[in-house]
Amino acid sequence: MRVLLITPPLTQLNTPYPATAYLKGLYTAQGHTARQVDLGIEVADNVLSAIFLSSVGLEREARLIEPVKRFLRGQDDTLGPRIANRSLLPEGKRFEQLDEDNMEWSFGVSGTTDKAMHLATLFIEDIADYIREHVDPHFDLVRYAEYLSNDAPTFDPLYNELKQAPSAVDDIMLRLLEAEVGSFCPERVCITVPFPGCLYGALRCGQWLKAHTTAQVEIGGGFPNTEWRQLSDRRIYEFCDIVIVDSGELIVDSTRAQMLPTTHYPLPTEICPDFSDLPLEKYLSLTEMTNPMHRLWSQGRWNKMVMAQGCYWHRCAFCDTSLPYIGDFRAPKASTVVDHMERIVEQTGRTGFHFVDEALPPKLLREVAEEILRRGLTVSFWGNIRFEKAYTAELCDLLAEAGMVAVSGGLEVASDRLLKLMDKGVTIRQTVEACRHLRDAGIMVHTYLMYGFPTETLQETVDALETVRRMFDEGIVQSAFWHRYAMTCHSPSGRNPEAYGARRVTDEANPFCNNEVDWTPQFDYDIDAVGAALRLATYNYMNGLGLDQPVRSWFPIRVPKPSI
Repeated sequence: MRVLLITPPLTQLNTPYPATAYLKGLYTAQGHTARQVDLGIEVADNVLSAIFLSSVGLEREARLIEPVKRFLRGQDDTLGPRIANRSLLPEGKRFEQLDEDNMEWSFGVSGTTDKAMHLATLFIEDIADYIREHVDPHFDLVRYAEYLSNDAPTFDPLYNELKQAPSAVDDIMLRLLEAEVGSFCPERVCITVPFPGCLYGALRCGQWLKAHTTAQVEIGGGFPNTEWRQLSDRRIYEFCDIVIVDSGELIVDSTRAQMLPTTHYPLPTEICPDFSDLPLEKYLSLTEMTNPMHRLWSQGRWNKMVMAQGCYWHRCAFCDTSLPYIGDFRAPKASTVVDHMERIVEQTGRTGFHFVDEALPPKLLREVAEEILRRGLTVSFWGNIRFEKAYTAELCDLLAEAGMVAVSGGLEVASDRLLKLMDKGVTIRQTVEACRHLRDAGIMVHTYLMYGFPTETLQETVDALETVRRMFDEGIVQSAFWHRYAMTCHSPSGRNPEAYGARRVTDEANPFCNNEVDWTPQFDYDIDAVGAALRLATYNYMNGLGLDQPVRSWFPIRVPKPSI
């Protein structure tokens, strides 16, 4: 069978999303002929081109775009000094937000290349803003028409947009798709939709495929896994033949209303992803933020892979633990993980790895580190962990020696009462100790934080910010991000909200997307104002500012003093 694997616009511009690479490895192992195409990077490369930019009135940008792309691809580092001294690029609205003092703090005099990459990224973002405002309202550098797919209870807005004539960027995408189909003649087309910002592009592609080919069109990925498990709107089958949920255990096809069992595919941990036919030279290494930890997400072409399936803890009240991709934990042998790493290095020529696991298992992580050292490999890697007592000084030193450069992990609510309520399985003390050991080993730390969990008091929120301030002040975290708690229908708190002091507004399923659910909060304070204050304070902490300032001063409303 000839299988075409598609990543639609847009995920990241610096590195391939790994879903199609895993599918290519699977289909090739089964004896099929598979080809993968990242329409995201191909569309971006065509939009960010002299021809297209000239056609939309960006003449000066058109003259500079190809040299800037070469620089961001690492193909012409000598352009860095000209970009860094700000004598080359036109500067639009994005440059107006530059903080000169922060730039000097972040890059200094010697960090010419990093500074130039940040300025070049602003140049690219200015172009994207112009295209979105004047040419195509769907366009963005890391998502495409996401506003039509985010938390969409009905298909109507997205469906109506898909019935309109394709936009200028749509036309580019569809021409690229037509060329791929014409040269490969697939019998099956598999489209992955990992994020809401990929759905519009996926359905545009499916629409064209259904009209112009006889290939079977399948849609799967992270978005259908979380949003479409209760899908009842049959119009989706105007754009595909089959919706695949999980690893193929369940499908919904256009001839049946119910989910049906089908063949269980091998787990990702059993398959070595194959990146060999992707245009790796086209990816752009962007520096969207000056924070060194944040730069890992968008700078550098990291090889993305899975170390273990699911989460070994899979109990947190806010997490979608009822879904197999989280709740069904399975770990391979360390030798298998490192075998795959070596094969991927051969494919890509890059030795950096981003493990995209829900939470890297400490036991397996130790064994992988020991295997890397036993083989004498020189690699770099990072991924998401749980801040628990397993991360001793000895383990962190071992991981650093093997190549770990950074971790991200959830401190979440920074309240022992709430951590216990949500069954996080860690304490603040354990988290602080783990972060300290990671810091001492030279491993950067990013932490996710949450506010607005059911029953959270204003005092607990203030105490959480004080905890974060102290962690930054001690230098045991380098970056952090707050998000507001969202109740999802697949999480323990969404399935049994009363156990957490909350109540769902309705249990009725939407015909299209079902993930985040409405619930009745019981906060006696302005939670939006609190959220803004948390983000403002933490942004300053990341830049080394305001660490000696009382945490209450960040809030626009009256709040209590920290009690810790």
